[in-house]
Amino acid sequence: MSIDNSGSDCSAKCLLAGVVLGLAVVVVSLLATGMGFFMSLVLGIVVAVLVTIVLRMVLCVDNDAVGATPVSETTAGSSAPVSPVPSPNPEPAAAPEPELDNTPAPEPEQEPELEPESDPERGAAVEGRALQPAAMEAARDGEPDDLKKIKGIGPKLEQLLHTLGIYHFDQIAAWGEAEVAWMDDNLQGFRGRVTRDGWVEQAGRLAAGQETEFSRKVDDGDVY
Repeated sequence: MSIDNSGSDCSAKCLLAGVVLGLAVVVVSLLATGMGFFMSLVLGIVVAVLVTIVLRMVLCVDNDAVGATPVSETTAGSSAPVSPVPSPNPEPAAAPEPELDNTPAPEPEQEPELEPESDPERGAAVEGRALQPAAMEAARDGEPDDLKKIKGIGPKLEQLLHTLGIYHFDQIAAWGEAEVAWMDDNLQGFRGRVTRDGWVEQAGRLAAGQETEFSRKVDDGDVY
């Protein structure tokens, strides 16, 4: 039997050959071996199936497999290497605009105003036209003038003046209106005494080596 080994026609012919051989096995089994009909039929079916499968595996070729191979080879052989298409140069991304800082700039710290240093020779300024007289830390050569020679200054007031740094006649003689006003306002218990008794004039004469009527009385021991 000539079998075309392509397509579904090959499968049909293999099936037909298997059926023929199966029938032949049934007939031979019944006549030659004395096997029963049922067993002969089962044997014939088994032979037919096996013959069909074997013939298909040996003789039949899958058209899809046969046709696919040359096509794929032809395609592979004829396809020229494809050069990669260069991608267009991407435009550089625009740099993000810097965010504006809306935070207000800190105000510059103001330097503290420096208070003027007090001049010990001039004294400290007070309200109005009053000015504390210049004070001394101690009497010159440790010997203060006898301020009790000035009318209006007794022993207690002399000690008070010493605590204010006043030890000599020339200090009092140098007082101006501002210093006199300060002393008049700050001599506790003796306010207004400087102006009322004319301390500056008396101190000026005593600082120049002169005497006053009151200073002579002090020297004579008539006062203290």
